[in-house]
Amino acid sequence: MQLERIALISDVHGNLTALEAVLADIEARGITRIFNLGDYIGKGPRGQAVVDRCREDCEVNILGNWDDFLPDPDREWPAGGSMLWWHDELREDQRTWLRNLPFCHDFQLSGRQIRIFHASATSVHTRVYFDHDATAYEGMFENTPATGDGPVPTVVAYGDIHDPYYECDLRGALINVGSVGNSLTDPTPVYTILEGGPDATAPFSLQFVRVPYDAQAELAVARELGAPELDAYEAEIVHGIYRGTFYAGKTSTYHRD
Repeated sequence: MQLERIALISDVHGNLTALEAVLADIEARGITRIFNLGDYIGKGPRGQAVVDRCREDCEVNILGNWDDFLPDPDREWPAGGSMLWWHDELREDQRTWLRNLPFCHDFQLSGRQIRIFHASATSVHTRVYFDHDATAYEGMFENTPATGDGPVPTVVAYGDIHDPYYECDLRGALINVGSVGNSLTDPTPVYTILEGGPDATAPFSLQFVRVPYDAQAELAVARELGAPELDAYEAEIVHGIYRGTFYAGKTSTYHRD
């Protein structure tokens, strides 16, 4: 039986060095279908290059929270601030493209109805951590005004929290695909492979893949370009410490705090 493989990537956050390493790994495995779950920009220095590469290489691109608020034409960012730097690094056509990305994407594999979105079924700005309660879990499988109507998913994959995991119950399977450019706790870029077939009799599997890359080279580019918040960026991509934890002067607290 011929099985199909789909690579799910998310949260590149302007880290072109990590993205190129992950795309090379995907290509080496012979995978040609790549679905991107959002957050192309911010934090890292090369959002423009990341957007261009994802537009070229990813079959599906969906909206992330950074992609929604950073290019928002109704928001004004303070001069000299980090947000303005990341905003101005993008071209105008890229800001428009990001803001118009779809909220979610539905497809089938091995008889499973699969839905991907960035953060939750209700909003790209509603965060669901790995230690959620039952209500939050069930809500990930619901049709909402954001997802629209259609078959209710039995498998949901999302990004946003930079923390890969897999969980299932009788309702379905919930997967966080991790982060390519800003992976936390373990800073090694991670993506997810789904494998299955065209009908319900085909096997179904998923795999998390960690891809080492040269984080110091990425930091060198950020310094050369004059990117903001370099200390926080180093804490995240070298040490896996969330910048909120870093700014609070902590080193061991889990990154949701």
